[in-house]
Amino acid sequence: MILFESDYTEGAHPEIMKRLAETNLEQLPGYGNDKYCASAKEKIRSACRCPQAEIFFLVGGTQTNLIVIDSMLKSYEGVVAADTGHVSTHEAGAIEYTGHKVLPIPHVNGKLEPEAVRRFLEIFCADGNREHMVFPGMVYISHPTEFGTLYTKHELQALSQVCREYQIPLFLDGARLGYGLACEGTDVTLPDVAELCDIFCIGGTKVGALCGEAVIFTKNNMPKHFLTIVKQHGALLAKGRLLGVQFDTLFTDDLYLRIGRHAIEMAQLLKRGIAEKGYEFLLDSPTNQQIVILGNETMRELAKEVSFNFWENVDENHTAVRFATSWATKEEDVRRFLEILPTSV
Repeated sequence: MILFESDYTEGAHPEIMKRLAETNLEQLPGYGNDKYCASAKEKIRSACRCPQAEIFFLVGGTQTNLIVIDSMLKSYEGVVAADTGHVSTHEAGAIEYTGHKVLPIPHVNGKLEPEAVRRFLEIFCADGNREHMVFPGMVYISHPTEFGTLYTKHELQALSQVCREYQIPLFLDGARLGYGLACEGTDVTLPDVAELCDIFCIGGTKVGALCGEAVIFTKNNMPKHFLTIVKQHGALLAKGRLLGVQFDTLFTDDLYLRIGRHAIEMAQLLKRGIAEKGYEFLLDSPTNQQIVILGNETMRELAKEVSFNFWENVDENHTAVRFATSWATKEEDVRRFLEILPTSV
């Protein structure tokens, strides 16, 4: 099988595995109080140009989202998100399980439009019954989005401005941030994200690490006793070194961006080949996620040799499916897939 099912089907980048092996027998303090976590934090602060950043390493994406949201919101507050956002659709109700409602807004190509957020907040504040309602206490976005689309710097600035006006934090889920930063033509940089967002995460799990997400609080706004809150959620890793070593490696010699660029190069090769075969895309994605419309018979035949993800039904004869490249995607696999893919009729 040729795997395009997701961007975390392999283990870890060889340089990370090498560092984990090299440091394996070192005796180090637990819970992230080791020299590798400290070094990784300094490298991330430097890459973000945010010397005041407070950073904490967690194991997984759902874990990160629910802990950040739960720790930042008051008991009567919810989180505003696109109706297609990860916290709205693919977190198995984890956010609601913490007692916080997800407040969905219609998306445009996976993105929250700043004016839609403003209008939502205006309507809430003007409602005479708002004391009986869930208060919007945070805005959540992901970059790239669930659809593989990207925010522009102007859009991030506008969202940030709305959040400032209503005095609520902007949280950017960067589970695939490395792939977004590596896209040709994007005008969003890591320092831009740090400047315009109150909290964001740098995903490792989907971008070359065995596991791990780095949570960055950019405005001296890490909740008090955050480590204790993490432990209350059962998410405090005793061997925090495992995350520190990985992120220290990812942020050495631009490995994180190099990993991202490779995935984007493979995605663009895949995209061009699929287009040349006459297929249409659900939307135009510049990232490592490409959502393609296939005839149902073609999809069934292709699934015998290629692994991909169901996305949505287009009509009774066509289905949209997602192909994802990663740091580990081989060019020969892309070319072999394009040989297998029949010309669209």
